[in-house]
Amino acid sequence: MVVPSPPFPPGEPTPPSALGKDSLRQAALDARKAYVATLSDAQRATLEAKLARRLTALCATATVVGGYSAMGSEISVRMAMEEARAVGAIVAFPGFSDPARPFRFLAGDPDESGPFGILQPRKTAPAVEPDLVLVPLIAVDGRGTRLGRGKGHYDRALARLRQSGCKLVGVGWSPQRLAGTIPADHWDVPLDGFASPDKLEWFR
Repeated sequence: MVVPSPPFPPGEPTPPSALGKDSLRQAALDARKAYVATLSDAQRATLEAKLARRLTALCATATVVGGYSAMGSEISVRMAMEEARAVGAIVAFPGFSDPARPFRFLAGDPDESGPFGILQPRKTAPAVEPDLVLVPLIAVDGRGTRLGRGKGHYDRALARLRQSGCKLVGVGWSPQRLAGTIPADHWDVPLDGFASPDKLEWFR
Protein backbone atom coordinates (compact mmCIF):
# COMPACT_ATOMS: atom_id res chain seq x y z
CA MET A 1 0.00 0.00 0.00
CA VAL A 2 1.39 3.39 -1.01
CA VAL A 3 1.02 6.23 1.46
CA PRO A 4 0.89 9.65 -0.21
CA SER A 5 3.62 12.18 0.43
CA PRO A 6 2.74 15.08 2.70
CA PRO A 7 1.62 18.30 0.97
CA PHE A 8 4.65 20.10 2.43
CA PRO A 9 8.35 19.23 2.81
CA PRO A 10 8.99 16.63 5.56
CA GLY A 11 10.23 18.32 8.70
CA GLU A 12 8.86 21.74 7.70
CA PRO A 13 5.06 21.60 7.75
CA THR A 14 4.69 25.10 9.16
CA PRO A 15 6.12 28.57 8.63
CA PRO A 16 9.39 29.45 10.42
CA SER A 17 9.39 29.81 14.18
CA ALA A 18 9.73 33.57 13.79
CA LEU A 19 5.95 33.40 13.98
CA GLY A 20 4.33 34.02 17.34
CA LYS A 21 3.43 30.89 19.26
CA ASP A 22 -0.30 31.21 18.61
CA SER A 23 0.23 31.73 14.90
CA LEU A 24 2.67 28.84 14.75
CA ARG A 25 0.18 26.63 16.59
CA GLN A 26 -2.59 27.43 14.09
CA ALA A 27 -0.28 26.94 11.09
CA ALA A 28 0.93 23.59 12.43
CA LEU A 29 -2.62 22.46 13.19
CA ASP A 30 -3.75 23.43 9.68
CA ALA A 31 -0.78 21.54 8.21
CA ARG A 32 -1.60 18.43 10.26
CA LYS A 33 -5.20 18.50 9.08
CA ALA A 34 -4.07 18.95 5.48
CA TYR A 35 -1.73 15.97 5.74
CA VAL A 36 -4.33 13.68 7.28
CA ALA A 37 -6.81 14.73 4.57
CA THR A 38 -4.49 13.09 2.01
CA LEU A 39 -4.78 9.69 3.76
CA SER A 40 -7.46 7.10 3.16
CA ASP A 41 -8.79 5.24 6.19
CA ALA A 42 -6.68 2.22 5.20
CA GLN A 43 -3.52 4.29 4.79
CA ARG A 44 -4.07 5.96 8.15
CA ALA A 45 -4.53 2.58 9.83
CA THR A 46 -1.35 1.30 8.15
CA LEU A 47 0.67 4.21 9.52
CA GLU A 48 -0.78 3.83 13.01
CA ALA A 49 0.09 0.12 12.97
CA LYS A 50 3.62 1.05 11.90
CA LEU A 51 3.83 3.47 14.83
CA ALA A 52 2.71 0.72 17.21
CA ARG A 53 5.44 -1.62 15.97
CA ARG A 54 8.03 1.13 16.36
CA LEU A 55 7.00 1.63 20.00
CA THR A 56 6.74 -2.03 21.05
CA ALA A 57 10.32 -2.41 22.31
CA LEU A 58 10.10 0.87 24.23
CA CYS A 59 6.81 -0.12 25.85
CA ALA A 60 8.34 -3.43 26.91
CA THR A 61 10.76 -1.50 29.15
CA ALA A 62 7.92 0.25 31.02
CA THR A 63 5.71 -0.88 33.88
CA VAL A 64 2.91 1.64 33.23
CA VAL A 65 2.38 3.30 29.83
CA GLY A 66 0.28 6.45 29.65
CA GLY A 67 -1.47 7.12 26.36
CA TYR A 68 -4.24 9.37 25.09
CA SER A 69 -7.55 9.21 23.23
CA ALA A 70 -6.96 10.70 19.78
CA MET A 71 -9.22 13.46 18.49
CA GLY A 72 -9.60 14.79 14.95
CA SER A 73 -6.33 14.70 13.01
CA GLU A 74 -4.22 13.38 15.89
CA ILE A 75 -2.47 10.08 15.25
CA SER A 76 -4.05 7.31 17.29
CA VAL A 77 -2.00 5.30 19.78
CA ARG A 78 -4.75 2.69 20.23
CA MET A 79 -2.72 -0.04 18.55
CA ALA A 80 0.43 1.06 20.36
CA MET A 81 -1.39 0.75 23.69
CA GLU A 82 -2.59 -2.73 22.72
CA GLU A 83 1.04 -3.63 21.99
CA ALA A 84 2.05 -2.22 25.38
CA ARG A 85 -0.52 -4.40 27.12
CA ALA A 86 0.62 -7.41 25.09
CA VAL A 87 4.21 -7.00 26.34
CA GLY A 88 3.05 -6.82 29.96
CA ALA A 89 2.63 -3.12 30.69
CA ILE A 90 -0.32 -1.56 32.50
CA VAL A 91 -2.03 0.91 30.17
CA ALA A 92 -3.49 4.18 31.42
CA PHE A 93 -5.18 7.27 30.00
CA PRO A 94 -5.76 10.83 31.26
CA GLY A 95 -8.76 11.17 33.54
CA PHE A 96 -10.25 14.44 34.72
CA SER A 97 -12.24 14.59 37.94
CA ASP A 98 -12.30 18.40 37.84
CA PRO A 99 -11.63 20.36 34.60
CA ALA A 100 -9.81 23.04 36.61
CA ARG A 101 -7.32 20.59 38.13
CA PRO A 102 -4.49 18.62 36.45
CA PHE A 103 -5.57 15.23 35.17
CA ARG A 104 -4.31 11.96 36.61
CA PHE A 105 -3.58 8.82 34.65
CA LEU A 106 -6.21 6.16 35.32
CA ALA A 107 -5.58 2.48 34.58
CA GLY A 108 -7.82 0.85 32.00
CA ASP A 109 -9.37 1.61 28.64
CA PRO A 110 -11.04 4.94 27.84
CA ASP A 111 -14.71 4.06 27.57
CA GLU A 112 -16.60 7.03 28.99
CA SER A 113 -16.78 10.69 28.06
CA GLY A 114 -14.83 13.17 30.18
CA PRO A 115 -15.29 16.90 30.84
CA PHE A 116 -13.94 17.95 27.43
CA GLY A 117 -15.74 15.28 25.43
CA ILE A 118 -12.57 13.17 25.37
CA LEU A 119 -12.89 9.51 26.22
CA GLN A 120 -11.28 8.52 29.51
CA PRO A 121 -11.33 5.54 31.89
CA ARG A 122 -14.15 5.35 34.40
CA LYS A 123 -13.70 7.66 37.37
CA THR A 124 -13.59 4.61 39.65
CA ALA A 125 -10.49 3.30 37.83
CA PRO A 126 -7.31 3.36 39.96
CA ALA A 127 -4.88 6.24 39.53
CA VAL A 128 -1.40 5.11 38.46
CA GLU A 129 1.98 6.74 37.87
CA PRO A 130 3.34 6.00 34.38
CA ASP A 131 7.04 5.55 33.80
CA LEU A 132 6.44 6.15 30.06
CA VAL A 133 3.96 8.62 28.59
CA LEU A 134 3.05 8.90 24.91
CA VAL A 135 2.28 12.59 24.58
CA PRO A 136 0.00 14.09 21.90
CA LEU A 137 1.18 17.27 20.22
CA ILE A 138 0.63 19.69 17.38
CA ALA A 139 4.36 20.06 16.64
CA VAL A 140 7.76 19.40 18.19
CA ASP A 141 11.26 20.70 17.47
CA GLY A 142 14.75 19.21 17.80
CA ARG A 143 15.11 20.45 21.38
CA GLY A 144 12.02 18.52 22.45
CA THR A 145 9.93 21.67 22.80
CA ARG A 146 6.32 20.61 22.38
CA LEU A 147 3.59 22.73 20.86
CA GLY A 148 0.25 21.70 22.33
CA ARG A 149 -3.21 23.21 22.29
CA GLY A 150 -2.19 25.98 24.66
CA LYS A 151 -4.42 25.06 27.60
CA GLY A 152 -1.56 23.80 29.78
CA HIS A 153 -3.24 20.52 30.83
CA TYR A 154 -0.30 18.37 29.77
CA ASP A 155 2.38 20.74 31.05
CA ARG A 156 0.86 20.66 34.53
CA ALA A 157 0.58 16.87 34.54
CA LEU A 158 3.96 16.19 32.91
CA ALA A 159 5.90 18.52 35.21
CA ARG A 160 5.00 16.27 38.15
CA LEU A 161 5.77 13.07 36.24
CA ARG A 162 9.11 14.45 35.04
CA GLN A 163 10.20 14.83 38.67
CA SER A 164 9.56 11.12 39.23
CA GLY A 165 11.78 10.15 36.28
CA CYS A 166 9.00 9.35 33.82
CA LYS A 167 10.08 9.15 30.16
CA LEU A 168 8.09 11.56 27.96
CA VAL A 169 7.82 10.67 24.27
CA GLY A 170 5.84 12.87 21.90
CA VAL A 171 3.81 11.07 19.26
CA GLY A 172 2.66 12.36 15.88
CA TRP A 173 2.74 12.12 12.13
CA SER A 174 6.21 12.53 10.64
CA PRO A 175 5.64 16.09 9.31
CA GLN A 176 4.87 17.30 12.84
CA ARG A 177 8.61 17.24 13.58
CA LEU A 178 9.71 20.78 12.72
CA ALA A 179 13.12 21.67 11.32
CA GLY A 180 12.99 25.08 13.01
CA THR A 181 12.56 25.89 16.68
CA ILE A 182 9.40 26.47 18.70
CA PRO A 183 9.41 29.39 21.17
CA ALA A 184 9.59 27.91 24.68
CA ASP A 185 7.95 29.35 27.77
CA HIS A 186 9.32 28.64 31.25
CA TRP A 187 6.40 26.29 32.02
CA ASP A 188 6.92 24.14 28.92
CA VAL A 189 8.04 20.61 29.81
CA PRO A 190 10.56 19.33 27.22
CA LEU A 191 10.08 15.88 25.74
CA ASP A 192 12.70 13.14 25.79
CA GLY A 193 11.89 11.95 22.29
CA PHE A 194 9.47 11.89 19.38
CA ALA A 195 7.91 8.83 17.76
CA SER A 196 6.29 8.79 14.33
CA PRO A 197 5.50 5.95 11.94
CA ASP A 198 8.91 6.57 10.34
CA LYS A 199 11.28 6.78 13.31
CA LEU A 200 11.86 7.09 17.04
CA GLU A 201 14.11 10.07 17.74
CA TRP A 202 15.70 10.91 21.09
CA PHE A 203 16.43 14.50 22.09
CA ARG A 204 18.06 13.83 25.49
